[in-house]
Amino acid sequence: MADHSLSQTRAPEEGRRPESDGTASGAGISRRRLLGTAGATGLVLGAAGGAVGYTAAPSGATPLTSVGATQVPFHVKHQPGITDPLQAHGHLVTFDLAPGAGRKEAAALLRRWSDTARRLMAGEPSAQDDTDVARDAGPSSLTLTFGFGYSFFARTGLEKQRPAALDPLPAFSSDRLDRARSDGDLWVQIGAHDALVAFHALRAVQKDAGAAARVRWQMNGFNRSPGATSRPMTTRNLMGQVDGTRNPKPAEPDFDERIFVPEKGEPAWMANGSYAVVRRIRMLLDDWEKLSLAEQEGVIGRRKSDGAPLTGGGETSEMDLEKTDAKGDLVVPFNAHARITRPDQNGGAAMLRRPFSYHDGIDADGVPDAGLLFICWQADPLRGFVPVQRKLDRGDALTPFIRHEAGGLFAVPGGAAEGEYVGQALLEG
Repeated sequence: MADHSLSQTRAPEEGRRPESDGTASGAGISRRRLLGTAGATGLVLGAAGGAVGYTAAPSGATPLTSVGATQVPFHVKHQPGITDPLQAHGHLVTFDLAPGAGRKEAAALLRRWSDTARRLMAGEPSAQDDTDVARDAGPSSLTLTFGFGYSFFARTGLEKQRPAALDPLPAFSSDRLDRARSDGDLWVQIGAHDALVAFHALRAVQKDAGAAARVRWQMNGFNRSPGATSRPMTTRNLMGQVDGTRNPKPAEPDFDERIFVPEKGEPAWMANGSYAVVRRIRMLLDDWEKLSLAEQEGVIGRRKSDGAPLTGGGETSEMDLEKTDAKGDLVVPFNAHARITRPDQNGGAAMLRRPFSYHDGIDADGVPDAGLLFICWQADPLRGFVPVQRKLDRGDALTPFIRHEAGGLFAVPGGAAEGEYVGQALLEG
């Protein structure tokens, strides 16, 4: 989890979005302007070293309300929610088209969803029957991202437009997949820094579906809240590990090539899009927490305190894979998660991880149902997720402490231009 397989996005500054000017066309006084005199604790957005973080602000700085006022634009080259900084609250939901619904109904639905996403991300209410759940809040970095599952294309008569990269993933030894909570015709990812704003978007999407589609499964996730740390730093997962150190960054020259379908790629409607692999990965925390600190660090290959490799240095220091201890043993064990998942150990395979943690209560036997809603992005899953997961299957020290319980693969087209909706090139092409 510290590097590739179960890792969180360490969002770069290039992925940050500018704050809005506090206006919202056609909506009178926007929710952002209602933030006015809310209590301020002197915390502001901060970033360093490509991480998402918040620091104590000097006197006179932008107050905490800036968290709610931050707006992410909807009309962008790549859909929002991919390279944007990770939010504190998230929802994943899939829909199946209703019996009798086809391409026409799907197009109308994506048009409604795109209009709702544009409005809510700008801090405006839904066009119809807004629930007022988020009336008092700003957009809070809300993002909505839409994708198509394998089954969508047969149900809309668009089989010839289905990408080869969307072929079902192979089975893996750690899979215990619940098919009722996997796959789906349509996938929606929602993220925001405010829980009510995120729920408001989830409810709006569900209402917009109307008679055209019905929910197949839905999952809720979270991450560290803005202002929870005194300095910018990579987040931790529920195993307590610093998680996301080696995520690829947009500043790297081959980032777009690894993560996004090129403008002249195939199929044409996927230009500037990406493929999302989604996995609900349960962490067997009772077993994990029985390990000593040294044993946990050996499983991962990094120090738990600061995420630095066991071979020394800081969090971002290069790992010395050949370094041995006084006994001649490898300092980073041969089956350590961080060693196995390195791109240079997998033919350069890389993916952008942007997950949420989850906790769905305690089982009847007292075991927590908790773990990671793993989401990774790549231009082609067969060159990103699959080779890494296959190698993990063959001997990752972390495997005994996790279980893949649900999942899906979705084609996420590029962003919608002004006046267009997401997926229009596919549904009207």
